Amino acid sequence: MQAKDIMVQPYRIDKSDTISHALDLMEKKNTKRLLVIHDDQIIGVLTMRSLTEQLGTRKKLSKPASSLHVATAVSDNFVKVLPDTDTRDVLTLMKKKGGVIIVTDNGKALGWVTPQEFMKINHFTGFAGEVMEKSPIVISPSDRVSHARRLMLDKNVGRLPVIENGKLVGIIAEDDIAFAMRSFRDLVADNQQDSRIKNLLVGDIMTRSVISVYTNTPIAEAVQTMLEHDVGGVPVLNLDDELAGFLARRNVLNTIQE
Repeated sequence: MQAKDIMVQPYRIDKSDTISHALDLMEKKNTKRLLVIHDDQIIGVLTMRSLTEQLGTRKKLSKPASSLHVATAVSDNFVKVLPDTDTRDVLTLMKKKGGVIIVTDNGKALGWVTPQEFMKINHFTGFAGEVMEKSPIVISPSDRVSHARRLMLDKNVGRLPVIENGKLVGIIAEDDIAFAMRSFRDLVADNQQDSRIKNLLVGDIMTRSVISVYTNTPIAEAVQTMLEHDVGGVPVLNLDDELAGFLARRNVLNTIQE
């Protein structure tokens, strides 16, 4: 199987468009990444990770998202491959670089391959508890959003389970932070932003209806849950409904490669 057999068409945006427009497009199309182009040339990829980093930058905190351009948040974390590249090589590159794979011909983007494409075409055996991250990074509802953002960027994770009194009470993801930061910039006066951002708590913006699986959930079923809900990972609970681990796309990709 080759890259061209599994690639999909990305949603595109110009580098001169605003970050606010990009977030609107991502929300409308239910996607967490966009291909950034200019004059038909590939500039990079806009991801929730790069937006989370950019929108939370203190030196630009006073500027609304409608005045920041996509070019300021574009990521160069991608690899170009030819259409006939073997999918095994594509997977190796994806795991090594951690980004998307753009399929090109004569410099033009034909499509791209994301972790979801591999998750859709593979058959899995085993259970979630066997491949999950057993010591996931967690956070409390009373922690600051700025702390959650820093953890995600430093630890290279996109979602954090929220634990209170030993129980899973929510989850906070990069898109929660990106959209919150956009709203914050648009609604809070410049001279109040620095003090107000410090008081924004995880519990204020986290998702309370958590999609989760159990340690004895078949991997195939857990992957299907991730695909159906378009999430990058799910908390894994034990039979007492306590957090036992976290199943992320990277764990699934490791399983596929093995």
